[in-house]
Amino acid sequence: MKSSAAIAALAGGGSALATFLENKTFDLMALRSASPIHFAPFSAANSSIFLNLKDQGAKCEGDNHNRATFYLEDGGLFLYSKGGKRQQMFVDRSGMGQGKMSYLTDNAFPPPHFELKGWAVDKNEDLHFNGSSFLACPGAIQGAWTVWVVTDNPTPAGNKDCLGLNARTVPNAKPVCCEYSQ
Repeated sequence: MKSSAAIAALAGGGSALATFLENKTFDLMALRSASPIHFAPFSAANSSIFLNLKDQGAKCEGDNHNRATFYLEDGGLFLYSKGGKRQQMFVDRSGMGQGKMSYLTDNAFPPPHFELKGWAVDKNEDLHFNGSSFLACPGAIQGAWTVWVVTDNPTPAGNKDCLGLNARTVPNAKPVCCEYSQ
């Protein structure tokens, strides 16, 4: 009886954190010690998510220091903007998508293989998608790294030298509204 109460308390702690972050803005930072992506901010451009992107080219209402700001809502992950267009993250774990992490703008009818819900933050304040962590692969635009959700394929889209990472949430109390490029 005592052990089931302890398990329930631990389980509640994880959901309490997710609830705490619900509708609060945060940035994401890559954690991968002794690598070129350690402490790299997550950026959004061309419907993709990147690390170490020099210029995300977003239309912002102020200086966003070249990082994307996010928020969770009902299991969905969104890029922060004020009114207007909503940009929602999705994951494509199909054979074609291979864990592709991307975003849609105001799309009421996403393709069936695009997963929109399943985003959560764990007790360490790391973001996950349906329990999976992330992978970054070099060779993207501007010398950046593309971000993928981990699947059983360690080389999505033929990428090589990919690194696993934790996506640490960093609270952002003064977010800058942006519209990110498609």
